[in-house]
Amino acid sequence: MTRKLIIEGNAVYEIDEDCMLKKRVAVDEHVKNKREEDSGHEYRKKCDQGSTQGHGRPR
Repeated sequence: MTRKLIIEGNAVYEIDEDCMLKKRVAVDEHVKNKREEDSGHEYRKKCDQGSTQGHGRPR
């Protein structure tokens, strides 16, 4: 377990780097999943818009 001490003036903080890394990985996965979900939503949105404008063929 790696720990880091940060001293700011009279305050001292102890950081557990292993815990921070686990949280970072979890947040990164959540962001990735959210982006994939949003891009799927945008694709469906574009498909829905195209269906209201006819077949999308030029006239």
